[in-house]
Amino acid sequence: MADQKSIEDMTFKEASIELEQIVRSLEAGDLELEESLERYGRGVELLRSLRERLSNAEQKVRVLLDEAGETAVTTDTASAPSTAYLDD
Repeated sequence: MADQKSIEDMTFKEASIELEQIVRSLEAGDLELEESLERYGRGVELLRSLRERLSNAEQKVRVLLDEAGETAVTTDTASAPSTAYLDD
């Protein structure tokens, strides 16, 4: 996993896909302890980044809607990212 792309350089979609792959590999239970811990740590970093990006995007939408005089319908951005990208 030494050739991993920096999380900051990843698109939201790339980070979401990698996070889902990590979750699946951890759930499979086939990894050695050290690799499981390494992947778990990477997953935590990815999740933190994705939540931050969602929060920032939500704030931008609120600002734009406020400028337009409209109200925002928001969802819970604290939940895990969608896995809709997996089959792309």
